Amino acid sequence: MIARRKFLRGVAMAAFAASALPIGRSEAQAVPNSSGTEPPKLKVPANACDCHMHIFDTARFPPLSPDRPTTANATVADYRLLQRRLGITRNIVVTPRNSGNEVTVDAIKQLGTNARGVAIVPMEITDTELKRLSDAGIRGHRFDLADPTSTWITAQIIESFAKRAADLGWHLQFFMNGDKIVEYAETLRRLPTPIVLDHMGQPPLPAGTEHPGHRVVLELLDKGRTWVKLSNIPSNSKIGPPSYPEATKIAQALIKAAPERLVWGTDWPHPGERNHKPDDAQMFDLWEHWAPNEATRHRILVDNPATLYGFGRST
Repeated sequence: MIARRKFLRGVAMAAFAASALPIGRSEAQAVPNSSGTEPPKLKVPANACDCHMHIFDTARFPPLSPDRPTTANATVADYRLLQRRLGITRNIVVTPRNSGNEVTVDAIKQLGTNARGVAIVPMEITDTELKRLSDAGIRGHRFDLADPTSTWITAQIIESFAKRAADLGWHLQFFMNGDKIVEYAETLRRLPTPIVLDHMGQPPLPAGTEHPGHRVVLELLDKGRTWVKLSNIPSNSKIGPPSYPEATKIAQALIKAAPERLVWGTDWPHPGERNHKPDDAQMFDLWEHWAPNEATRHRILVDNPATLYGFGRST
């Protein structure tokens, strides 16, 4: 009991210290679940938004299924250190597949008006509960088709829930690779909600931009209701750091096609990278090669998230 009180007091002190950090400018900072300590070399624009990150707070919100592997703790206090290092002020908390939405709602509350969230809700959820989540800052539902247990997700289920999401003004977010995008292409074309595709659409490598899934993504972007997250860079490159050449090629193709429909995310704490966490500042500096034009970067990092998630538009 005494040990638990000491632990909780330590968590509270860390959260207080992090809450006092000056967010909005980048500076050297060690961050849990991120390699390196130096800030990005490239200037991060004011009101830049990290549109894909997760919070794992297992001391307060235990995993839904203890038998499934889960990421080590990655708390709001830890994430504020990443904000300090990168100089970002806005963020979107995405519910992890084994954590439940309360950790996300709690994180949004801690982070305040600069945060929004994306939930994973059961299809039998009541309208009252959906409204509670919406009032708490949730702006979309994520269908995780990369989860091996997601065999229950069908086109019919997606389309049925899309009607409820549309009534809330939510978008539907999809975690799927390029093969799944091809499989679900007709469903995605029919949905009445905005669509958000995770992690550049994850076209299988080495095909990358030559994969049929990438061509479907470009078509969806052209229709004007689809957004793509430039996130989870390591999953889109077999060669890896520092240049992540395959991911860079995919990002450049997407930026050339539809810069007005892209957002960016760190994917911190990088749950897919269990053995070696990437350097978030080094990955941010890829923007110098992805989009050398500062106005284009500002659009993707600031203006597009403001539109998609309902932040006030920055000048």
